[in-house]
Amino acid sequence: MVSVHRIFDGRRLLALLSLLIVAGFFATTLGSYFVSKNVIREAIIGQELPLASSNIYVALQKDLVQPVLISSTMAHDTFLRDWVLQGERNVSEMNRYLQEVKTRYGAFSTFFVSERSANYYTGSGVLKKVSPDEPRDAWYYRVRDLKADHEINVDPDMANQDAMTIFINYRVFDFAGKYLGATGIGVTTDAMHQRIKDYQQRYQRTIYFVDHQGKTVLFGQNGRELPPDLHDRAGLRDLVDRILLEKNGGYQYQANGVNYLLNVHYIPELNWYLFVEKDESQALAEVRKTLYINLGVCLLITVLVVMLMNLSLSRYQRRIEEMASTDKLTGLLNRQAYDILMDKLMAEHARQPRPISVLLLDLDHFKSVNDQYGHAMGDRVLRSVASQLRQVLRKSDIAVRWGGEEFLVVLNSCALDEARQIAEKIRQRIAQECLEVEGKRLGLSVSIGVSQFSGTELPDQTISRADAGLYQAKQGGRNRVDVAAEPAPLV
Repeated sequence: MVSVHRIFDGRRLLALLSLLIVAGFFATTLGSYFVSKNVIREAIIGQELPLASSNIYVALQKDLVQPVLISSTMAHDTFLRDWVLQGERNVSEMNRYLQEVKTRYGAFSTFFVSERSANYYTGSGVLKKVSPDEPRDAWYYRVRDLKADHEINVDPDMANQDAMTIFINYRVFDFAGKYLGATGIGVTTDAMHQRIKDYQQRYQRTIYFVDHQGKTVLFGQNGRELPPDLHDRAGLRDLVDRILLEKNGGYQYQANGVNYLLNVHYIPELNWYLFVEKDESQALAEVRKTLYINLGVCLLITVLVVMLMNLSLSRYQRRIEEMASTDKLTGLLNRQAYDILMDKLMAEHARQPRPISVLLLDLDHFKSVNDQYGHAMGDRVLRSVASQLRQVLRKSDIAVRWGGEEFLVVLNSCALDEARQIAEKIRQRIAQECLEVEGKRLGLSVSIGVSQFSGTELPDQTISRADAGLYQAKQGGRNRVDVAAEPAPLV
């Protein structure tokens, strides 16, 4: 018995859609590449350079994590707090402590400033007494009034010949939460020069730091000379004040015939500006290489997407075709599928005539089943009849739920006598089927009309004659098979 038939073949449509997707992708990608160099340049300024700048900023932040952890440990050290609470009597103990921290962690300098005595302790002894009247001691009073636990700032190191140093200043409290002073370590900016050089090699960009006055304060050794003041750099001098005002952003400028792409990131912890720039020609070369790689990757992804789409659409098509051609209750074909298959069968008959017979079945007393046991039981009866049909019929036969309790069967390559035998077999199987309902056995029976396609009439006329045979079976007492009269010959 025919169970699933394709209503339409979408392979050509899917192939055309796939071709359009691939062609559209190549046309869009290649067209965009050749006509959008300016767009690429803006992408570098707006996306690539900011991303590199952010990565460098995060990396520099990581470089400061260890010093922050060391300073935090110092601020919470029981020895340091006990020593202060005991009156700072033995200064040599504090000197040894600071010197040991400096040596163990390779710090450039270590310090502790006492709130009680105003002494500035280092590993070498008492450097001085801090005073609110001394401008160079302003950092301490700023730290004392901080809401945060610590700060990072850059100042000349008075204990090391005013060498520019990155200080991590950590506030110290006693066990009751009373402020005791500030401690921490300093990292020389010379060490940061090497780190910047490493970043320049890794990211292939020029990296340097500028203070709020536009002066270069920290840079890597890359063989390129930078003026101490960016106001003196050709092409950049007109942008410096705007950059310092905006603090963050992407820019372009020309110097000595070279177009530079620049991204600026303000670092509030240091009060510095991180400058990340690159020669445009090098940047475009990298983007061009990346574009080719992306082209290959996107092509592969597109092929996979098209394959998955083709698979999904094929599955959905089969499901939709099945839903459109199948009666939901019984699983048999519906009238829409019958029309299509019958047209195909008539076309085959025109090319190679073979006998075709039709059976029209009607359940006896079906209305009383619905009235007495409800529609749920009626549906169960219809499904049972459909199951019996599937067991009796061949794969080449067509079984259709014709409407209500009526079923139509089209038997291909089957003459009238054989069709009558098949109808009788169906009648007997259904008559032997008993369904149990409410503890009682419910017997079923069908009346069947049989007719054979004459070869000249319309299929509807063949069905009408089978319907006449069904009427005879009903009039004859039901639960029987009757063969319709042959059609009148054409005059």
